[in-house]
Amino acid sequence: MKQAMNGDWLLGLALMASTIPIVTADLTTTISSTTNWGTWEGFGVSLAWWAKAFGTRTDLADILFSTKSTTYNGQSVPGIGLTIARYNAGACSWNTYNGSAMVVSPDMITSRQIDSYWLDWASTSPSSSSWSWSVDANQRNMLTLAKARGANIFELFSNSPTWWMCINHNPSGSNDGSSNNLQSWNYDQHAIYLATIAEYAASNWGVSFQSVEAFNEPVSAWWNGETGTQEGCHFDVSTQATVIGNLRTELNSRGLSSTLIAASDENTYDLAVSTWNSLGSTATGKVDRINVHGYQYTGGRRDTLYSLASGAGKRLWNSEYGESDATGQRLVTNLLLDFRWLHPTAWVYWQAIDGGGWGLIDGNNDNVTLGAVSQKYYALAQFARHIRPGMRILDGGSNYTVAAYDSSAQKLVIVAANWGTAQYLNFDLSSFSTPGVSGALVPRWKTQVGSGDQYASYGDTYISGSKFWSYFPTGAVQTFEVSNVTL
Repeated sequence: MKQAMNGDWLLGLALMASTIPIVTADLTTTISSTTNWGTWEGFGVSLAWWAKAFGTRTDLADILFSTKSTTYNGQSVPGIGLTIARYNAGACSWNTYNGSAMVVSPDMITSRQIDSYWLDWASTSPSSSSWSWSVDANQRNMLTLAKARGANIFELFSNSPTWWMCINHNPSGSNDGSSNNLQSWNYDQHAIYLATIAEYAASNWGVSFQSVEAFNEPVSAWWNGETGTQEGCHFDVSTQATVIGNLRTELNSRGLSSTLIAASDENTYDLAVSTWNSLGSTATGKVDRINVHGYQYTGGRRDTLYSLASGAGKRLWNSEYGESDATGQRLVTNLLLDFRWLHPTAWVYWQAIDGGGWGLIDGNNDNVTLGAVSQKYYALAQFARHIRPGMRILDGGSNYTVAAYDSSAQKLVIVAANWGTAQYLNFDLSSFSTPGVSGALVPRWKTQVGSGDQYASYGDTYISGSKFWSYFPTGAVQTFEVSNVTL
């Protein structure tokens, strides 16, 4: 995501205020035991660009991809337990071939240039000198560190075709930003590149990509090679359709017929709807999962996209979300909206390490320096540490509540937030066959957005009949785990 597109913070607050109803005193929400909004696949993170800078840091891998506590900057940090990693197939190389070389935008940020494995167009053979498998070592290392700590879903994605496939040889975009930048004779080469990486990774890295995504915000018009700061490429919808077909063919020819194709990672929910409706049945028939980015924040028709995906029998991910609010309030607000209306089965954050409030941990990917863990990280921990893969997502009964059920453990997880006046929130479990045991302890964890409690645990909440309640200060995000619950 282009960070300049974030929008004004005050506008974001206004949108939140207009979209999320203020919670008034002593509300009760009833958790539905009969709904099924999908089996949760996991929370995750993209590895570009931060893993290029910090891919050898085992402490960061522990924090992000395990649930154990890790000492970081003298502080014990509870691991967030992410289980999905999106690996970026780079588009940059600095070689010259037949008099051609990569064109670099004058404003390009070095940390956002990801190495391409395919150096020139002389050969498609991955064992030839046209390919170099030693590049991008740090991002690849973090991928293997993530797997070693329990991550088990991996996606290969592209921000831009390799530079020599581009019309202007600039992997930051076309000269006007709104026109296709993939040469027509390279439509298949882009698919070959991604399929070859997927095949090589399975054989040599010990990583099997569940899915491959050939695009990143493709219909957006800001991928301009004259002003670009990162890799990006505009694809009109008809070109996307062609590349999707080519990608299916190339994956199948390499014995990867079970590898999913995801599309199209559009910037907003509404753009995702528009693109999907225009792709055509041939292309959509080859897409196994709809990926969308969450940069419409509190706007857009999440429900429309969900209806399209469910009607077509497709999986749905929010495959990239990020913003500059280090307090965590915007993240929680939009996560609640996603669970309520989009119903994704996975949710992926953009930059684990970055400055300006974007990172879960503050840092500078160019200077390779690290700062503090943000309150946003702990807000995400309320969801990611507790809503785990395999759980069934239920209707929490309100816009401020998320619920998930672990059938094997007979455990109900509830995450809720309060943006209004400090009050008690009541949780009604009467729709469950067994709503826990009256008098039993309900462990709770609390994060205060902005400052205060980071990830504090408490043992002061108990089931009373088929209900329990807890006090929520303004800006509190809390998680509860109720045992001995049956649907």
